[in-house]
Amino acid sequence: MFRQMYWTHSRTLLFILFAFFLVILTAPLLAPYDPLQINMNERLLKPNAEHFFGTDYLGRDLFSRILAGGQVTVGTSILVLGIVLLIGVPLGMFSGFVGGRFDRYLMRIIDAFLAFPDFIVAIVLSGILGPGMLNLIFAIVVAKWGSYVRLVRSTVLSEKEKDYILMAVVNGLSTFQIIRKHLLPHVVGNVFVLATLDLGKIILLIASLSYIGLGAQPPTPEWGAMLNESTPYFHTSPYLMFIPGIAIMFTVLVSNLAGDVLRDRFDVKG
Repeated sequence: MFRQMYWTHSRTLLFILFAFFLVILTAPLLAPYDPLQINMNERLLKPNAEHFFGTDYLGRDLFSRILAGGQVTVGTSILVLGIVLLIGVPLGMFSGFVGGRFDRYLMRIIDAFLAFPDFIVAIVLSGILGPGMLNLIFAIVVAKWGSYVRLVRSTVLSEKEKDYILMAVVNGLSTFQIIRKHLLPHVVGNVFVLATLDLGKIILLIASLSYIGLGAQPPTPEWGAMLNESTPYFHTSPYLMFIPGIAIMFTVLVSNLAGDVLRDRFDVKG
């Protein structure tokens, strides 16, 4: 009974995550106003029937900006994850299966990156490259790729000495065929779980770097940048900070809970 209730709640949680991302993807269709439209006659309005979340210091509809900001924040996070996976999974599989000098040198490079927290690497690179979303994406990819290489490599190392891999080698399968047919299925679950858990961390990275001016630049609606813009109005219009903050918190919480569900589903340890 407990197990049945657990999986019912798990499916509900995954459905909420899917519905949330669907709302983010269709934001332009749902936004009642242009998120960039300025109307000084309606600046700093509190939430009302016309403006569900009120308006900001330039009279822009906050609900529309939250929806558009979700596209920027969450969309950029998914893009970063996609790039990281395209780099980390093939490198990790090749490094773990082939080994040798390439594996040793690659691991030393990754050790150097993983010696520092992700945020430190991202903020240093963003500071060197300058503000902007492209530089921000590059900085976070550099900060994140190593953990995926190491995860995939460790999975491959634990599998490649097993009998079925040795039989595949004896039967003359190429390295590519062995990786694609036999090793990739063992990697997918672990990578999927880590990516889901990492989504929340990447969202926090993007929002944090945008908050300090190294990410999205005005007038682009982005949740972290919206927090920064709203700081001077915290005492008079606190909703300007609370609403983007709640959006960030909710998204990170749901993605982390979904990651925990998937970790149990795929029986990933740690």
